[in-house]
Amino acid sequence: MEPQKVEVPLNLTLEELYSGCTKRRKVTRTIADGASGKTMPVEETLEIPVKAGWKEGTRITFTGKGDELPGRPAQDLVFVVKQKPHPVFTRDGDDLVATLRIPISKALGGGTVDVPSLDNRVLRVPLKEVVRPGYERLVANEGMPNSKTGVKGNLRLRFDIQFPRKQLSEEERGQLEAMLKDKY
Repeated sequence: MEPQKVEVPLNLTLEELYSGCTKRRKVTRTIADGASGKTMPVEETLEIPVKAGWKEGTRITFTGKGDELPGRPAQDLVFVVKQKPHPVFTRDGDDLVATLRIPISKALGGGTVDVPSLDNRVLRVPLKEVVRPGYERLVANEGMPNSKTGVKGNLRLRFDIQFPRKQLSEEERGQLEAMLKDKY
């Protein structure tokens, strides 16, 4: 008889999935005494080596580390990766996606945006063209590592352009129109 599998979620941050880490999980399982048929609880700490680039749904199996019932082989314990939500990034395969808020002046005039990375760097990303609605800036090799190849995906930046709260005065609107007259 094939032993059953017991699935347990392994909640990981995007940073842990980016860099890899070792997680320790304390598990309590039931083991059977073959002679008497009695069962007793046993506590054990398992080390789970998390590989950089693992994705949601990755399964890590510990053979025979689940419950053991009299006359049956011990169940397998399977940890299933669940990615915790991140305040800045979402993941799309090996790409990271972020939406940044920028003022309309930066959208029109360019400049740089500072983007925090998952390994505690700050990426200074230049904006060298007009940022229009739907514009996406690609930063090569700044996404998640692929767990098999180690090659990193891309960072895809999207923009939420912030407009002034107050409408421009007639004079300000005239100045703006004059500045933008030959830019279309």
